[in-house]
Amino acid sequence: MYTKEQEAYALAEYERTGSVIETIRRLGYPSKATLYRWYERKRAGLENQHGCVRQYPIGAGHYSNTPEHPRNAPTKLKYEAIQRCFEQGEDVEYVSREIGYSRVSIYAWRRKYQKYGMIGLMAKKNSIPRQPLSEIDAPLQSDELEALRTQIRELQLEVDVLKETIEVLKKDPGADLAGLKNREKAVIIGALGKKYALPTLLAYFNMARSSYYYQKASLSKPDKYMRYREKIKSLFRENRGVYGYRRLHQALKQEGIILSEKVVRQIMKDENLVVFGAKQKKYSSYLGEITPEVENVLCRNFHADNPNEKWLTDITEFALPEGKLYLSPLIDCFDGLVVNWTVGRSPNAALVNTMLDQAIAVLPEEQRPIIHTDRGCHYRWSGWIERMERAGLTRSMSQKGCSPDNSACEGFFGRLKNEMFYGRSWVGISLDDFVRELDDYINWYNSKRIKLSLGGVSPLEYRHKLGLFA
Repeated sequence: MYTKEQEAYALAEYERTGSVIETIRRLGYPSKATLYRWYERKRAGLENQHGCVRQYPIGAGHYSNTPEHPRNAPTKLKYEAIQRCFEQGEDVEYVSREIGYSRVSIYAWRRKYQKYGMIGLMAKKNSIPRQPLSEIDAPLQSDELEALRTQIRELQLEVDVLKETIEVLKKDPGADLAGLKNREKAVIIGALGKKYALPTLLAYFNMARSSYYYQKASLSKPDKYMRYREKIKSLFRENRGVYGYRRLHQALKQEGIILSEKVVRQIMKDENLVVFGAKQKKYSSYLGEITPEVENVLCRNFHADNPNEKWLTDITEFALPEGKLYLSPLIDCFDGLVVNWTVGRSPNAALVNTMLDQAIAVLPEEQRPIIHTDRGCHYRWSGWIERMERAGLTRSMSQKGCSPDNSACEGFFGRLKNEMFYGRSWVGISLDDFVRELDDYINWYNSKRIKLSLGGVSPLEYRHKLGLFA
């Protein structure tokens, strides 16, 4: 928790520099999100939480129950408040003051929305303003009764549509019904056809009768892609669940099955074939300038006309329940082949030196590749430098703190972790078992994984195709 003085000083520094990044660099605090929140609060004329006296625009009417400000807020207002606070990043206090409902209410709406979706935001009494007791006791007129019945039917229809959207279409409870496609609307109308009249359903969805019958006829036709669905699911599973629609399209093409990428993408969506992706902060080995820097020979030119012209290397970390492991690979810029790799429990000099020794041992005598690295300490110690000089290899280094200078290697790490590491539970897996999994993946990556930039073949298949391997 920051003090009022720290907040004021940070805002003053931000106004002086005009840069969020520069302010955080100079002060060492806070986070970007926190500084933005402080600035928005100040710009709106709101004080921070230190000794602030809250004054809501509606005053005592904050908890009033009037037609203009009902105690149970309308569903639309609740949803808009949640969107503003937790998706658009507006300050909760600011939004609370603007709409006239407490911060506690906004957080309660969010919990209900996360658990029940839009249904959770609907008021139990539909926000009907309370009337004096004498008026309530008076007998209702026929037109009033009919209005209430109509309102109940409309609410029941809304609830039924939401249920069918969740159960039939398998949509998220908070799905936006306005964004439904005509085909999806037709499915829901068909499911509710026995309970409601067709004109009522068409009016609710604002759908033309002709459009409904067109979609109904389309739904009754047999699925012409049925025979391809199992094949696509099989290819997805065989390739570790990491192929997107472009690689699946290429894999089908290699087996003589011609489908458009759009069709493959739609089938993947229908069958819920999702490629998992996540990001984590990568391991950094930078320990300062321990030896003189070397020139960035590559200058982000990762193209190579022949194998063993340009090699890239770096170290990445795997945080497992049983402990940490570190991978040090050598990537050939010619086709992305992993030339050699080592795995260890410590990111020490032995890890990278062993990898380099093994790669040099199989390197043809006449070939002397450039080896590009970042500024990690492993590539600036005497052991690495001596090995490079002895083998006649050229050193190349990225600029300080500039990961795009080694983006081709970073890209390999991203693909590896998205396809093999993230989205899986490693509880109960020993470090030795993980090493075997990692070795299996890299061997598959080299020999089987489709690479679109190589014409839909793996790096080893590409080299065989060019006659580079016997």
